[in-house]
Amino acid sequence: MDPAVIEQKDARGIVTLTMNRPSSFNALSEEMLGALQAALDRVAGDDTARAVVIAAHGKAFCPGHNLKEMIAQPSLAYYQQLFAQCSRMMLTILALPVPVIARVHGIATAAGCQLVAQCDLAVASTEAKFAVSGVNLGLFCSTPSVPLLRNIPAKQAMEMLVTGEFISARQAMDRGLVNRVAAPDQLDAEVESLIASILDKPREALAMGKELFYRQREMGIAAAYQLANQTMAVNMMDACAQEGVGAFAEKRKPAWKQ
Repeated sequence: MDPAVIEQKDARGIVTLTMNRPSSFNALSEEMLGALQAALDRVAGDDTARAVVIAAHGKAFCPGHNLKEMIAQPSLAYYQQLFAQCSRMMLTILALPVPVIARVHGIATAAGCQLVAQCDLAVASTEAKFAVSGVNLGLFCSTPSVPLLRNIPAKQAMEMLVTGEFISARQAMDRGLVNRVAAPDQLDAEVESLIASILDKPREALAMGKELFYRQREMGIAAAYQLANQTMAVNMMDACAQEGVGAFAEKRKPAWKQ
């Protein structure tokens, strides 16, 4: 059987993780969650990785959890384990030292929308649609609400959560859920444009910056400034910043060691 996630890494260090269960629209089954977790763990230990792209095969990006799998095991202990497994995978994305980009070509609903929201960046096709639609089944999308509320304004997040209605890719960009929208035949080019901008920057600075970005968001402003001060001071001592600042002073392009 083909793997649930196809993992590819190019010569530049771009790791593409392609969800590969089109028959289930790439639902976040236990198998899919496990495959994504294993792949992300490998990236975490790979110092040559520069960015991750999460993509999907088939008509949909991801519809969320596998409901057939869920109703087959109706126990509180099972559901607690399943949602903990999913949350662990989402938190691994947050903790990776490289940017994670969602490449969304089709629908992303419930925990699939959660996955988009949890990625650092997202590029969507004009054909993509987004919803946190669990409420239509009597199941409020509680776990998807965590990154959703950290991406878009509260009232817009609440409207999505209580209505379960779809929003378009353009609406998702206007609300801050995705960064860029492109025609289907330009989606890969738009992802590549974003990757090129990332590759032009030193990995060490991005890693420090990503960690600081998410940690300070959960803090009060004084503590956030204290952490940011320390991060910037450490960053300035790093060779990449020394080279970048020196290059600026000398009016030349930085020669970073990647």
